[in-house]
Amino acid sequence: MIPVFWANMVGYLGNAYLPARAGEFIRSAFLGKRSGTGTSFVLATALTERILDTLALVLIGSTALTFQVRADSPMLTTVRTMAIAASFGLLIVFLVPFFESHLIALLHVLSFPDGLHNKIIQQFQRFLVGMRSLQSLHRFSLFTVAIWLIDGLSTVIGVRIIGQSLNLVQALIFLAALGLSSAIPSTPGYVGVYQYVAVTVLVPFGFSKPDALAYILISQILGYLVVTFWGLIGLSQIRVGIKNPSPSS
Repeated sequence: MIPVFWANMVGYLGNAYLPARAGEFIRSAFLGKRSGTGTSFVLATALTERILDTLALVLIGSTALTFQVRADSPMLTTVRTMAIAASFGLLIVFLVPFFESHLIALLHVLSFPDGLHNKIIQQFQRFLVGMRSLQSLHRFSLFTVAIWLIDGLSTVIGVRIIGQSLNLVQALIFLAALGLSSAIPSTPGYVGVYQYVAVTVLVPFGFSKPDALAYILISQILGYLVVTFWGLIGLSQIRVGIKNPSPSS
């Protein structure tokens, strides 16, 4: 568990300072090497987790919006469309491993350079194992609900720093929008993206544009401080782990 924590911190550090969510690849490369399961397995696990997390965000956002906006709101229609798309992605995650033998047979039919064919099949099999690793939804759902409720309550308390207020439903809508905006590759630390989301979501909830920008900037600065502190420590721990790999790797 400790190596996973440090790898996550370094991954967050990479996402904060590098574009296109490069931290995900750093985290996967380290965990794959440290655990001996391979980078493909860890990347597949991260991809599956991202799909499930996106679906959870869409469901949280759409559920919260039903209590906040009219049923015929274009915003609610958009979120429901995203929920359908996320559900389709989730369906693929669950179905693809069941067709492993057919997909492997297809790879055998395709022609690859000598020496590369077996390696591609081996990496693909590891990728499928990673996709299977998160197919147990009950534990994931329980922790997801708990984490987002804690984050929602923290946001309700946090906006008081600038003299504003949000109820829990509004906070969940705001967090869902931030989470969905961070799910795609973007600028380092999501600079610019989060500002746009904050103004778009918080102003209709009674914030002025300067207040919305002030709150998201304070949140990002605090996030940078925490991620930088733990991420730099994590880098030193990763160096130690690489020099002294575990017996399993």
